[in-house]
Amino acid sequence: MTDPTAPARPVRILLADDQPLLRTGFRMVLGAEEDLDIVAEAGDGVEAVELSRRLLPDVVLMDIRMPRMDGVAATRAIVDARLPVRVLILTTFDLDEYVVGALRAGASGFLAKDVPADDLVAAIRTVAGGDAVVAPRILKRLLDRFADVLPDPAATPPRALDALTEREREVLVHVARGLSNAEIARTLSVSETTIKTHVGHMLTKLGLRDRVQAVVLAYESGLVRPRA
Repeated sequence: MTDPTAPARPVRILLADDQPLLRTGFRMVLGAEEDLDIVAEAGDGVEAVELSRRLLPDVVLMDIRMPRMDGVAATRAIVDARLPVRVLILTTFDLDEYVVGALRAGASGFLAKDVPADDLVAAIRTVAGGDAVVAPRILKRLLDRFADVLPDPAATPPRALDALTEREREVLVHVARGLSNAEIARTLSVSETTIKTHVGHMLTKLGLRDRVQAVVLAYESGLVRPRA
């Protein structure tokens, strides 16, 4: 059943995975949605970049580990080329070490390959709509695993954060902890529209592409700590 909030035209999707069976599974799940249109498939990162340049899909569903060019490098190439294409990366827990690299490269989302079909469809719609998605359990696992390399909690946050108002910094902390705009609005007792405005200002001031990169910055700067 089509989501009532779905865009007027179908979201154009490029499937990039080196396993044909997995691509078939994704095609079956996504093909059942009227507002999602799979325009092509790629078996490696090089092909994913080439097809992204030629077809300009709205979203690339990108496997993180592929031959010739992995998902991180392919994502970086797509973002560096300033294509109007957003990347949603899928992985398994044993590849957590790639998460930060993928997010730094400009990925707009990160999900586990065992994500429920409904969650995958919702994530694609969210990313296509200009927002970002990161599975909380993946983020927590990653940050717990690499806690030792994060800044000392007593360290002074980077000067870039000084540009934020107190409320924008508060919103950044909630974003970093995985809360949606609606959840932050309820927590701070303000409207969701107000939170969207704060998030937009925060991203602009910090020079970030989306809220996923804001999450990485918040942890790397020590503003938020794992297990906090």
